[in-house]
Amino acid sequence: MQFSRGRLFDHVHLVVADLAASRRFYEAILAVIGVPIQTANDRHFQADELFVSTGSPLTGRVHIAFQAQDRAMVDAAYRAGLAAGGRDNGAPGERAYPPGYYGAYLLDPDGNNVEAVFHGEATRNVEAVIVTPKM
Repeated sequence: MQFSRGRLFDHVHLVVADLAASRRFYEAILAVIGVPIQTANDRHFQADELFVSTGSPLTGRVHIAFQAQDRAMVDAAYRAGLAAGGRDNGAPGERAYPPGYYGAYLLDPDGNNVEAVFHGEATRNVEAVIVTPKM
């Protein structure tokens, strides 16, 4: 089995009720994952392909999963999310998905299902695809 990352989605956009609460939640998890908030103001924030803003209508419930480098990172992201206002939706552990699937689930402040997942030991051909717009 092979997974490709960085080619299916340009971005995921969540419209939330409380931007400050959402930023605290996502910033805590993303800090553990090693992905910083890149832009932020009083109407939105962005981290790589994740874009979160205020507005209406609010996004319906979605599921997003962040890649973790190991099981310890899944555990730490789960704890960080709980501490930042997330609600438990499945404690860290192995799942009955592909062998080696280790994940944890939280509900963000708007009820979106947010997962941190480690798929087991793997080799990457590149760390990330870097896109630099031509100006």
